[in-house]
Amino acid sequence: MALLVAGTAFAAATKAGSNAAGAGLKKNIAIISVFDPTPMAAPTPTPTPTPAPMGAPLGVSIASPSIDGQAAIASGIDVANYLQAAWGNGAIPAHEDDVGAFRFLCAPTHNSYDDPIVYPGQPGKSHLHTFFGNTLAGANSTYASLRTTGDSSCNALLNRSAYWIPSMMNGSGKVVMPDYLAVYYKRMPSSDPRCKTLATACVPLPRGLRYIFGYNMFDPASTPTNIAKRWWNCDGTGAVSGHFASIKEALAGCPAGSRLGAVLVAPDCWNGKELDSPDHRSHLAYRVYDEYAQPKCPAGYPYIIPEFQLGAWYTTDTTAANWYLSSDRMPGMTPSEPGTTFHADWFGAWEDSVLALWTNNCIEKLLSCTGGDLGNGQQIKMLAGYNYGTTTTLVDVPSASGATTLASTASSTTTASLDTSTLKIAKR
Repeated sequence: MALLVAGTAFAAATKAGSNAAGAGLKKNIAIISVFDPTPMAAPTPTPTPTPAPMGAPLGVSIASPSIDGQAAIASGIDVANYLQAAWGNGAIPAHEDDVGAFRFLCAPTHNSYDDPIVYPGQPGKSHLHTFFGNTLAGANSTYASLRTTGDSSCNALLNRSAYWIPSMMNGSGKVVMPDYLAVYYKRMPSSDPRCKTLATACVPLPRGLRYIFGYNMFDPASTPTNIAKRWWNCDGTGAVSGHFASIKEALAGCPAGSRLGAVLVAPDCWNGKELDSPDHRSHLAYRVYDEYAQPKCPAGYPYIIPEFQLGAWYTTDTTAANWYLSSDRMPGMTPSEPGTTFHADWFGAWEDSVLALWTNNCIEKLLSCTGGDLGNGQQIKMLAGYNYGTTTTLVDVPSASGATTLASTASSTTTASLDTSTLKIAKR
């Protein structure tokens, strides 16, 4: 499948990392945000009343046979064909101080009215989503289908996981495509004593795990209120970066040509029993502070998995004030302040041996891995077709029964340059 990489921090970030590694320096790559300021309070929205939303669809619990998740499914992939010397010279990443980190970028693949987690087997049932990763992800996707079919826009086929978010609309009937999706996993090594004091153990991602995080469309009151777990941001020339509650707040300091970012942090405490729960959320939990101000996993969630941070970045143009998410305006629901309903779905389908590599090297050895660097001198090959500028890319809204691919319908507007000299790895 031909992929058009909308936006372009892919190549610039890759080039910056390669140059830094070759010079023996720590790579400075933009991952989630360029600053981590003091969180700002969220505004109180005043929407126009409309009918109450429909109840949540009834889901089912999917039991995990073991701490490793589902039984392994062979993909038939020759892993060696998709690996290369890290940054061209086999460089080993620098060390982190507290947690190991594994990062990479994904290009958007398609838009569709599907949600394989909430509405499995029901094409066209959901609000519009923008997908990343597995190019064949759709309503009928299962762990087996993701493992054995589809290409990937997250470096290479070694990560056939599916990632999807509400589509960004431009207010004039078009979908605004993200430049890229930044994914950031981090966790303390399993040998760290905190794994047993803050939980029972630190474990790798189990096979077949899936979940939703961010705004809860079916139970808004349960949405995490901590702005350090979900926020909007802006970076680029003339931008004011921060933790903002809505698109409007972020755009106040985000001139046309800058990048608007939507960022989420997923929970990292797992109950060890389910790969999915009826509400697609409660098999995971955020840490809570105990009487000693330690962030512990709550009772019933004994395992710490790698924390997943996700950031979708869009190059703005002069119409950005009209942008909103597909989930902000839905039939039968109260319109929301643009951007406040941001959430994400993830359905894991990593190549087992590759997941083990980045877990055992990047995480367990406290390394700062970027760009699909596996921490052992190898790197997942990069997605072909990177561009060096960033553009606002618009595509047509697909039909309820089909998906729009970028290669055939994309039209680009406002172009901006990417200055890699100012980009920094976000740390929390």
